Amino acid sequence: MFRINQEFLKFIEDHFQHANDSVGIELVSFESNEILMEQDQIVRNVYLIKSGICKVYFEEENGKEYILEFLSTGEILGELEIIRDETCLCSVKSIIKVEAFKIPKNYFLKLLNGNLSLNKMIIHSFAERIINTSKKASHQKLYSIEYSLTKIMEMQKKNDFEISKSDLSAYLGISIRSLNRSLKSLKENPS
Repeated sequence: MFRINQEFLKFIEDHFQHANDSVGIELVSFESNEILMEQDQIVRNVYLIKSGICKVYFEEENGKEYILEFLSTGEILGELEIIRDETCLCSVKSIIKVEAFKIPKNYFLKLLNGNLSLNKMIIHSFAERIINTSKKASHQKLYSIEYSLTKIMEMQKKNDFEISKSDLSAYLGISIRSLNRSLKSLKENPS
């Protein structure tokens, strides 16, 4: 459920520590519930998460959120928009404190144009996101909400972390009312 990418993190940490031209890359932090990127806004930086967890979500015209995924250590943000020179596709918000490497657009494009390893990691990241989105969509169609909730609660317990009800409902694509019904059903009928 939380996406991580150790290969990306190692690449940026090594580059940050050893490159003479890494001027502009900086380590920044975001407190809980702070916006890193905002839907439909211009993207000026790529972020690579060093620690913490972010939610990536669409905000619909009616104000409702749909969470695509939760990203954590080593995941990259903003690369798609910078490569395509478009505004931000969706918003990204920290749900716990986040430390991230902030890479300015021009420097990221310079790295991308001159580093085959980075290009391979980007392509791999795109492929991984497509696969994960497909798996999530099929999982939501094939399994009950209660089954999905059970898996999420196991993951939360394993990682000693709790997702709010509003984020759970936005991630599952259901109303809070439906979520509460499913939680009640799980409590009454644990399997």
